[in-house]
Amino acid sequence: MSAVRHEDGICRCHWCGTDPVYVAYHDTEWGVPEYDSRALFEKLLLDGFQAGLSWITILRKRDNFRQAFDGFDPGKMARYKPAKLERLMQDAGIVRNRLKIEASVTNAQAYLAIPDFSAYLWDFLDGVPQQNRLRSMSEIPTRTPVAEKMSKDLAKRGFRFVGPTIVYAFMQACGLVNDHLVDCHRHEAVKHAARR
Repeated sequence: MSAVRHEDGICRCHWCGTDPVYVAYHDTEWGVPEYDSRALFEKLLLDGFQAGLSWITILRKRDNFRQAFDGFDPGKMARYKPAKLERLMQDAGIVRNRLKIEASVTNAQAYLAIPDFSAYLWDFLDGVPQQNRLRSMSEIPTRTPVAEKMSKDLAKRGFRFVGPTIVYAFMQACGLVNDHLVDCHRHEAVKHAARR
């Protein structure tokens, strides 16, 4: 399926549907190259929490996640004690999955061991976002050799919930790849954002 023309006359990738939260995310965030290490860390963790769920579920809970996880401050998260993890397990505003909550602590510790997380991630693409020219949803991969390589290295460094499918979704969200369909109004905008 190609991009869909919405009621406002704008063509968008089919996956965002018509939910205002999803449309706003598609139009302002998804695919825009992200270079801030902390923002990348947050998005990687949220993609891990999304495993087995829909992304719109995570988007609707994102502010709750930020509050519950101290603004995704890795320094604080790396020191979470069992009592904090239990409080998180009781927080209905987030995804209450014990393995994912425990992994957030491990992932924060792994993040802190990497001097420049942004540079580390972008090095997998030699610092340049991959510009795809996809015409339909069926052409969008769920994993790629680069995602598999990044996934394997992240796991080696102690990260959890970083399988190649999760990592590729993260790469799409953070603009390491441009997977907006070519007839989507965001394709060219994201492409030009990558040049800056």
